[in-house]
Amino acid sequence: MVRSSSAMGAVLAVLGSFAASPVSADCTREDLLAAANSYVNAVTAGKIDGLKLSSTNFTYQENNKAADIKRGVLSQPLKIDLNRSTADTVACASYTMIISSGGSKPYVLATQLRHDAGDASTISMIDTIAATTGSLFFNPKQTLGYIQKENWGVLDAADRPSRDLLKRVGDAYLDMWTDAKAADSIPWGTNCERVEGSSLTRPCGGSLPHGGSAKNNGNRRYVIDETIGSVDVLCSFDSLGSLPDSHEIRLEAGKVKYVHTVTV
Repeated sequence: MVRSSSAMGAVLAVLGSFAASPVSADCTREDLLAAANSYVNAVTAGKIDGLKLSSTNFTYQENNKAADIKRGVLSQPLKIDLNRSTADTVACASYTMIISSGGSKPYVLATQLRHDAGDASTISMIDTIAATTGSLFFNPKQTLGYIQKENWGVLDAADRPSRDLLKRVGDAYLDMWTDAKAADSIPWGTNCERVEGSSLTRPCGGSLPHGGSAKNNGNRRYVIDETIGSVDVLCSFDSLGSLPDSHEIRLEAGKVKYVHTVTV
């Protein structure tokens, strides 16, 4: 589909505002997770009727491109094997991972929902990376088997990483392809696990890039949840060829425990 430069410029302007330092939005965790649950229900039904979309400024994006929500992944019902959501009360946003391993077209979805500041009652943006057959290391049943074993429970207050640390770790991970020092700046846990599509690396601090690419991974959009100790970054993985990408990282006791990659 060919899109006008003005339309794409508007989308990039919206995304650029998300990449900047967020202004306190005062959205509640409960409201953000309720909206995320409505998205999960919409994916299950293949219908958007139950989504409270903004009537004035709603944007739908799929695989880093503006798209018609009625023709995207939400246009067909999916049997969901696993879903999990995190909430960013500062940015007024949430992140949801969905694995649908059955059917003729299985998916692994990495989706950020965004809301106007202070108001999680309506959704202003659905931004999803939708990996399916042919995507990097795509084997949803194998991915499901790995992730089902993980513990993503709420961390004790004393063990929660700061928002700044989570963002720095997320950025450092994506900078490894261009910055030779980035990998060594990340606090790797000795028992961490990295799931890239269906490829498992343990410990996840091994076999890492140390620069080499001239293209920085850009167009970064963040959902940071200190309660869970997680950061999700949707981006364009430009170091390997402008690939739509999601990287989610969880820290426990200040160390990286899990890394998930969804790349189209």
